[in-house]
Amino acid sequence: MQQTTNTVLMIRPVAFRRNEQTTENNYYQKEANALLPAAANAKAQEEFDALVSKLRSVGVNVIVVEDTVNTDTPDSIFPNNWISFHQNGDVALYPMFAENRRLERREDILDLLEEQGFHIEQIVDYSSAEEEGLFLEGTGSLVLDRANIKAYCALSSRSNEELMIEFCEDFEMNPVIFEAFQTVNGERKHIYHTNVMMCLGETFAVICADSIDDKKERKMVLDCLKSDGKEIILITEDQMSNFAGNMLQVRGANDKRYLVMSTSAHQSLTTAQITALEKHCEILSSGLETIEACGGGSARCMMAEVFLPKEEDED
Repeated sequence: MQQTTNTVLMIRPVAFRRNEQTTENNYYQKEANALLPAAANAKAQEEFDALVSKLRSVGVNVIVVEDTVNTDTPDSIFPNNWISFHQNGDVALYPMFAENRRLERREDILDLLEEQGFHIEQIVDYSSAEEEGLFLEGTGSLVLDRANIKAYCALSSRSNEELMIEFCEDFEMNPVIFEAFQTVNGERKHIYHTNVMMCLGETFAVICADSIDDKKERKMVLDCLKSDGKEIILITEDQMSNFAGNMLQVRGANDKRYLVMSTSAHQSLTTAQITALEKHCEILSSGLETIEACGGGSARCMMAEVFLPKEEDED
């Protein structure tokens, strides 16, 4: 199984703003100088377009879909939370914590991918768990090591253990389950998504091990990564708060690997960390200040990786 892909799905926002329904457990959202929604959306569109342009310039296939104006979906810019695509042709749809984020799930996006020649075998839909108040927010909750068939999950109100195990059974992956925390006003609180505290590349892992308070769990996670031959690059909680864990490795032209991150993540890294990462791939960073402050997510959250097989062109 491949760990990286050349194709990503990205949703261009039309009504981006600070989502009031997600602030109770996403401590990365800021007031963003009280930007009015229209100004926040305009800035987010600029940042989005700049990242898409940079990705395309190095040969990444970016499928851009415009958000719809008839739904109130301020977080649509983060599609990786509601959908994931797999190499066997399966698509997973996920249960979302915020009610207005549930409106992001769109069948027309699947139709579009099929029109572009991608093959969808079956849809595995977990969204009915919302009725029971159980959530698992895609590759925000799950950091997948597809090559080594493991799924890492830091449990939280948005990342339910039973659902995570059900996902692993359905997709034949081994669960690696733990708890991760950040300090909020002097208190240790669960990190809402696993993908803000760790990123998995083909040959490396970026992780804020300090966020795993339980020493046995921390050792278990690090041992798991080491056993798969990953070089571990540790980041601090302060770097994590600058989204240094929210990165994604992708493939560009000629199969060249890139690690995509925000400017704030890049600037928070030390010279030694950058040197360690650049042994594995080139860094591609882009300014996402408004998206990070209002949305509480960064570069990795903006890209839903497309691993679906392509229908063979008939001669």
